[in-house]
Amino acid sequence: MSSRDALKSASALASYNVLLQVVFRVLTFLLNAFTLRFVSKELIGVVNVRLTLLYSTLVFLSREAFRRACLSGGSGAGRNWRQVINLLWLTLPLGVLWALLLVCVWLWLLEAPDAQIIPHYGPAVGIFALAAVQELLAEPLWVLAQAHMFVRLKVVAESLAMVAKCLLTVVMVVSAPDWGLYIFSAAQFVYTGFLVLCYVVFFCRFLGSEDANQKCFPLRGVGELLPHRADQEPWTDWTLTKLTWSFFKQSFLKQILTEGERYVMTFLNVLSFGDQGVYDIVNNLGSTVARFLFLPIEESFYVFFAKVLERGRDVRNQKQEEVAIAAEVLECLLKLVLVIGLIVTVFGYAYSHLALDIYGGSLLSTGTGPTLLRCYSAYVLLLAVNGVTECFVFAAMSQEEVDRYNLVMLGLSVSFLVLSYMLTWWAGGVGFILANCLNMGLRILHSLFYIRRYFHSSPWKPLRGLLPSRVLLLVLVLSAVVTAFSEGMLCCDSGWMLKLVHICVGGVCLLSVLVTVLLTETQLVQFVRTQLLPHYRKKHT
Repeated sequence: MSSRDALKSASALASYNVLLQVVFRVLTFLLNAFTLRFVSKELIGVVNVRLTLLYSTLVFLSREAFRRACLSGGSGAGRNWRQVINLLWLTLPLGVLWALLLVCVWLWLLEAPDAQIIPHYGPAVGIFALAAVQELLAEPLWVLAQAHMFVRLKVVAESLAMVAKCLLTVVMVVSAPDWGLYIFSAAQFVYTGFLVLCYVVFFCRFLGSEDANQKCFPLRGVGELLPHRADQEPWTDWTLTKLTWSFFKQSFLKQILTEGERYVMTFLNVLSFGDQGVYDIVNNLGSTVARFLFLPIEESFYVFFAKVLERGRDVRNQKQEEVAIAAEVLECLLKLVLVIGLIVTVFGYAYSHLALDIYGGSLLSTGTGPTLLRCYSAYVLLLAVNGVTECFVFAAMSQEEVDRYNLVMLGLSVSFLVLSYMLTWWAGGVGFILANCLNMGLRILHSLFYIRRYFHSSPWKPLRGLLPSRVLLLVLVLSAVVTAFSEGMLCCDSGWMLKLVHICVGGVCLLSVLVTVLLTETQLVQFVRTQLLPHYRKKHT
């Protein structure tokens, strides 16, 4: 696959992933707004913080390293997919081991919630762990689909699974609210079951078909999806195994950084279950844009950079045409996420209180909720830049550089946990966001130094993507001032007419920002128009 074809595939994957995240977030948004009317914030805290942390930790530690290693090199004809699939199946026994360990920790080392207020905690822990192990059954199929750019499969599979989860949750919350944690545990198990089923059905139909033969798919039958060893060859690629081990050490540290506030809340009890519930809801609202756009872009263009660049090789020793494309794409991506992040930061400040009041009523809009969401709006800007810079860095690093970066991640993990604990005692939930901002800033600096050094001896300067036009910055500053003044005068204890006026003011300011982007950021507009939007048009024609 040429670099241009890889760019088209990555753009399509990013487009479909963005669509998928939109569906996910809309459904989750509506589901949370619905369940807030039927369940307590303490129950929300246990489900969304403690049980979700168990699930995400188990899944992430079991598969993340395998994904990053096995996607390096893409779907080239020289790959031995039998060895890759054998390696990927190790995620299942690894997941079982992690499940046994984490279930013991969650049941016996952590303080259990009051059974009178939140019953069925023990069975819920077991079901969430079982759901995570069930999802690992689809891991070899997921990697095959990503490497061969089956962009629609992920959208369809995860959308169907999410719809099934939401429908089951709504039905059970209405019909049997006393079931408590059983409701969310069953819904999670159904979600992973649907996910695995969709991937299995697709590949059972695809393998051996005329379409597979036309695409020269490396596997011929369903039996080749199972682990097996061919004569006179190793069971798996030793180089790929060592790279997986390097990423595994890094993934453990990255998980601490990603879910650090939940670990602090879970293991150090700095917030009550009710406060954890409010924080998690605000965190989900604040991360909406990150999940809509930044995460799909990071996942999709990591695949692109991994295909185009030869891992660990100096920029002068690579194909210059492909390096030029990678530099151009990186610059445009940095500009794109920076502009989006600045918009979220500017308008998030003036509309946090109103958004929480509409979403959850006084349960969220009173107390620390608006302050949390305002701080998170600023944190989104750092999330935006870090996602793109790290996806490039992880695709370009050699194994030795990955190992060295593990030491950096270790230091960042320790400092983050210490900062989270100290700042939370000082500022409550806001302390978590402040600690995240400091830590994310350090990660961005490391990635920027690496990218600058990587392109130092070349004519390309992709970091110019972090320099928006002065006109755009001026319009953003004016919008921040106008919307903040509007909030103070019109929102949020006034009637709905004044609130609507406040919303209209924000709409006019946002329109001004978007027009300014169209007029001043022509390279960015061209990138979005040629690489991202065409895939949406194809989807709907």
